[in-house]
Amino acid sequence: MEAVKVGLLGLGTVGGGTATVLLRNAAEIQARVGRAIEVSHVAGLGIAEQTIVDPAKVKLTEDAFEVVNDPEVQIVVELIGGYTLAKDLVMKAIDNGKHVVTANKALIATHGTEIMQAATAKGVTVSYEAAVAGGIPIIKAMREGLAGNQIQWLAGIINGTGNFILTEMRDKGRDFGDVLKEAQELGYAEADPTFDVEGIDAAHKLTILASLAFGIELQFEKTYTEGISKITTEDVNYAGELGYRIKHLGIARKTAKGIELRVHPTLIPEKRLLANVDGVMNAVLVYGDAVGPTLYYGAGAGAEPTASAVVADIIDTVRSIDVPADQKVPLLGFRSDSMRDTPVLAIDDAQTSYYLRMSAEDKPGVLAEVSEVFASHKISLEAVLQKEPIEGVNLVNLILLSQQVREANMNAAIKEVEALAAIQGDVVRIRMEHLG
Repeated sequence: MEAVKVGLLGLGTVGGGTATVLLRNAAEIQARVGRAIEVSHVAGLGIAEQTIVDPAKVKLTEDAFEVVNDPEVQIVVELIGGYTLAKDLVMKAIDNGKHVVTANKALIATHGTEIMQAATAKGVTVSYEAAVAGGIPIIKAMREGLAGNQIQWLAGIINGTGNFILTEMRDKGRDFGDVLKEAQELGYAEADPTFDVEGIDAAHKLTILASLAFGIELQFEKTYTEGISKITTEDVNYAGELGYRIKHLGIARKTAKGIELRVHPTLIPEKRLLANVDGVMNAVLVYGDAVGPTLYYGAGAGAEPTASAVVADIIDTVRSIDVPADQKVPLLGFRSDSMRDTPVLAIDDAQTSYYLRMSAEDKPGVLAEVSEVFASHKISLEAVLQKEPIEGVNLVNLILLSQQVREANMNAAIKEVEALAAIQGDVVRIRMEHLG
């Protein structure tokens, strides 16, 4: 059989890794697929200086549209990132009847519905395994391995930068700013780390996972997003004393009222598997009605781990390239005419437990006064701890753990507690999940 020609858009970290894996493992890949896969056209800035592919065998260009318009290219691999240009290139490739592989989570989360509709109309595929959790095959697991299940919920550590920062804060007692600076020096965080530390990157990925899990459209704008920049070493230590660890989680849960989609710092019991995923590693825990909990763990970023997922998508595309479109695995796991209009709930309607920390005057009756406020809002407290007085001031830290409650109720109670004369400053609130 003739070789399948692939065009790469971008030869940076992931693009270079993809080209390297395709070249190094060419014989292994051909043995698995039954035909050769050849990189025939590559676009990238400063492409003439690259040393990864042989310019005598591969066409090189700085104009990415030359690749998507190349009649020999059957699969376009988009690895340039971003929203605008990447979308234009992907849509043009689809319009030209080419299959697409991408690692661009932002593109899929924000424009995925339009892209998938265009691909379905043209009878081509769009694959995006590398868009979520790097080298972990979570998309394939959700679309195929768990297809017989009703997914109840999923929770994931899906941003390695945030996980590295929280791990260092816990293990070494360092503060957020100090660890963030090191993460930037190590290349884990960008010069502008907003997408990582404020949860936007994780929200892109959660949006995709929720669509696969529940058969809903991609709705990034409805995903509640909260970062880790306000987490202090103090709260990390208190969580440890209570038998919990703070992780930055993306959580999607199906309830009777709708779907919860939320990204935020979360206390989880230290004995849970997710609590022990450290450093830059990623993990996703998925609960299906038939299989129960399954955990997917591995490298969430990096040149070759991400390239592993990109190449797997290329291989899957080649294997099914001659299969009629209506016989292929649906792009988002559910047939387009079976997508559901289940509502995504506002964060006020989410149900979870809470860790609360507040500074209170060190005098009798304050704890009773605080407890009375929570009781008036029908919020049950699981544990109440009063720490040693803060040196130099007449204040103590009160730590409260609540049972599960609606977020709106907790917000109202916190507002009343902060208004008490004996409470100084804002109440620190971190959500809790037991993931059982």
